[in-house]
Amino acid sequence: MSEPTVRAEARAGWAMTAPALAAIGLFFVVPAVASLALSFTDFDIYALADLANLRFIGFENYQRLLTNPLFWQAMRNTLWFVVLGVPLIVSLSLAAALLVHAKTLRWKPLWRVALFAPFVTTLVATALVWNYLLHTRYGLINYALGWVGIAPVDWLGNPHTALPAILLFVAWKTFGYNMIIFLAALQAVNADLIDAARVDGAGAWVRFRHVTLPAIAPTMLLVAILTVAGMFQLFAEPYVMTQGGPAKSTVTVLYFMFEEGFKWWNLGSGAAVAFILFLCIFVTTLIQMHIARRSGAV
Repeated sequence: MSEPTVRAEARAGWAMTAPALAAIGLFFVVPAVASLALSFTDFDIYALADLANLRFIGFENYQRLLTNPLFWQAMRNTLWFVVLGVPLIVSLSLAAALLVHAKTLRWKPLWRVALFAPFVTTLVATALVWNYLLHTRYGLINYALGWVGIAPVDWLGNPHTALPAILLFVAWKTFGYNMIIFLAALQAVNADLIDAARVDGAGAWVRFRHVTLPAIAPTMLLVAILTVAGMFQLFAEPYVMTQGGPAKSTVTVLYFMFEEGFKWWNLGSGAAVAFILFLCIFVTTLIQMHIARRSGAV
């Protein structure tokens, strides 16, 4: 291919991607850089009224956050969701994908729609429904527990049960999305390899462990990365179900950032929380990629 042709194709490629790159720069890069600059200022409601009140304070916002007990409480709660929620959601998603992929399953389209439906329903509406299900006096769950002689549990009003209750709701709400990703990966697995393993006498577990699982390992890494990012950014669920209570036991990092920025109007501090959260997600993703490379998943 001649050099003029290569240059013409390059110009055509840049011309076609320019609108998308411009949109990314305008709506992502510029706001991100502006937020980073904002985190080094004392931007608050007074600066919002008059920029003359804005001061550059360096790393003071970050230092204040690192000495704030509520920030560390939010970080512990978020890590709790990450450590327990990611394995739960990934396992549940994979199990659901294996179920709807099974050849012996009848009415597959109905099962796929039913399992995917929670993900596409409105989060606020479903969270309110779960609030009623978990209600201490009128909730269906406590009603069922009463039938077996167990006293009602204040699921969302007890600091020891509020986090697990929210986690169960998050798992129910989000596993359908990952299920679709896993289902696509399972459908791409070479059926000849599975049939060959079956002919060699390998059981279902052995075929899954040595044929299916290695084939979908890259997809599992993708799902794990997406789920970790989602758990770090958990906000709407505790906001709707508990408003961060009881006793701040369900405050997450993103919920804390929301309160700093939009409840107390400490926008500089809220921007600092956002970049600490970004670093947490970035480092965790690098660790996941490193582990995947060491294990040969990618």
